[in-house]
Amino acid sequence: MPLAFASKNRELEIKKVNVQESIRKHLQEMGITVGGKITLLSSDGGNVIVIVKEGRLCLDKTLAGRILVA
Repeated sequence: MPLAFASKNRELEIKKVNVQESIRKHLQEMGITVGGKITLLSSDGGNVIVIVKEGRLCLDKTLAGRILVA
């Protein structure tokens, strides 16, 4: 399921990242990689806030819809 629609406050595993290679590399540098763990904190107002490793990131709804989690 897309990250934008995932359950809040639950650790999720990243299954696929459907973006251009340049964006994928940037996301990998921030810790968003296939097989990695991510926690959705908020998805209000179109953007999502996630915890990756020990930091928080804000992603827009379009990008969050392209990150598939389970």
